[in-house]
This record gives sequence, C-alpha cells and structure tokens, in this order.
Amino acid sequence: MSLTIGNVELSNPLILAPLAGITDLPFRLLCKEQGAGLVCMEMISAKAIAFHNRNTEKLMQIAQEEGPVSLQLFGSDPEIISGIAKEIEDRPFDILDINMGCPVPKIVRNKEGSALMKEPKLVEQIVSKTVKAVKKPVTIKIRKGFDDEHINAVEIAKIAEASGAAAVAVHGRTREQYYSGKADWEIIRKVKDAVRIPVIGNGDVDSPAKAKALIEETGCDGIMIGRAARGNPWIFHQIRTYLETGETIAPPSVSELKEMMLRHARMQIDYKGGYTGIREMRKHISWYTAGYPHSARLRAQINSVESFEELEQLILTRIGH
Repeated sequence: MSLTIGNVELSNPLILAPLAGITDLPFRLLCKEQGAGLVCMEMISAKAIAFHNRNTEKLMQIAQEEGPVSLQLFGSDPEIISGIAKEIEDRPFDILDINMGCPVPKIVRNKEGSALMKEPKLVEQIVSKTVKAVKKPVTIKIRKGFDDEHINAVEIAKIAEASGAAAVAVHGRTREQYYSGKADWEIIRKVKDAVRIPVIGNGDVDSPAKAKALIEETGCDGIMIGRAARGNPWIFHQIRTYLETGETIAPPSVSELKEMMLRHARMQIDYKGGYTGIREMRKHISWYTAGYPHSARLRAQINSVESFEELEQLILTRIGH
C-alpha cells in the first residue's frame, strides 16, 4: 500500500492536505507520527519568497523527522514560480506542488489558485517551466473546475501530465462551491481514467470507510485528507489500519485527547513563541473538542486563555468531567 510520486516513494498513500493557517510544522509532525505517508506545508506565495518576506521564511521551516514533505507554491507568473522553485530547491522538501485550487477571493482576484483553472495555456507554461527548472518532482492540486459551467479537471490534468507533472491531486468541488455541498468523486474517476500519472483524490474523506469507498469508486492512487484532520491527527492511523487490516480503531480516549492537545500546545509555543502559540492553539482546541459535552462553553473559555498554564488547567479540569 505504497505510492510513488516521481522519484519519491511514500510508505502509504495517505496525504495531509495543505491547509493555510493549519498545516504548520507542529501539526505536520503530529500527523506524520500518526501515519501520514506525505505531509503538505501551508501554501507559500512565490512572490513573497522573491521579496524575502520574513513571515514566509518561518512558513518554510521543515523538520527532518516529518519527511517526506511537499512544499506548495502559489502564483501565476511562470517565470517567478519556476525561478523561485530553482532558488529553494536545496531546502529539505521532497516534492514541489503548485496550487491551482485555492478558492479564497483575494487569491483568485490575483489570477492565482483556482483562477488558473480558467487558463489552460498558463497552466502548461507554469508546469513545464517549473519541471525544467528543478530535479524534484512537481505536482499540482486542482479542483473539479472553476464553476459548473467550466468543469475542466480532466483537461487540466492532461496538460499537467504532458508538461511533466509527476502527480495531480483533485478536489471534487468547483471553486464556486468552496467547501459546501458534496464532493463529486466521479470527476476524480474521470481524471484517473484520463492520465497515467498518480491521481490523488480529495474531498469528504472523514472516516476509514469513506477512504475505502473513495479508492473503490475512483481507482485513485492516493487520498488527501484536509479538514477532517483538524483536531484529529489520529485519522491517518485509523484509515491506514482499516485499509491494511479491515480493523476499526476506537477513537482516542479522553486522556489521549488531553495528552495530544497539551503536546500540540507545547510544540506550538516552542515553534511560534508564547503569545502567538497560545492564540493559534485556540482554534485547534475547538476542533479537538468538537462534539464533547459542554464543548461550546469550553471554547468560550479557551478563547480568553493567555498562557500555557491557563490552557493546561482548563484542559485537565473541564474536559471529560
């Protein structure tokens, strides 16, 4: 149950999706420990790297023990993307991904992210120039299409393959859908039928059973898990075990949950400092505790914590009681 992308062999086909503001170094390490075969970094602006933006340097930090890692660039200028790809190639990532699926208005207005789905010729230029510029495998992440009138994932995937891309990840929603409605797995199957490079399916996989169904319905080579991993790094271990043995693993116990949250918080503080680390943990804690009794009240309290000690006290005394 492995997956090879270019010259990079993954131990399994389960991939942590790139999620802005979420898949930072601490979270990637936790997902890797739980069995993710590949972890994707937050998307990084090629222009921001070109302008030596300080915050971008932090985003690009990679730990040796999290590999293999995919670094994702976004932009729309083939010269800038390929030039930056060459400039950063010595960094310890394994795969370079180009974002062609982000639905955020600010990104789309700049003709980046999912706006590239409307520009097949530009996709060809970006991919072919970048593939020629670097030795590491280049992949792309796309959507079903920009909107219901322009469903062109198959066309874009074929262009990417012809331009030298090593794999394509397909999210089964259009840009106009954002994350609403149901992901269309049929489009993933159509892309799989149309190209020979690995196809990674993305959209609505939130359980081991859904992961198995996605593979059976689409024939995809890999599974990308995004929003379902928030507050749930265990999902990789659960899916991997189910696919390999058919065994269903019980959700983490309350004590395992508390231990993971506190560990995540310590890592976040070590990585980003006390002030930012604690504030960033607030959203993670709300995901970790979703569905638990009194979780709404807990979230309100979490949003006012200012230190690790306060956070620890809340977690230890309020969850599971």
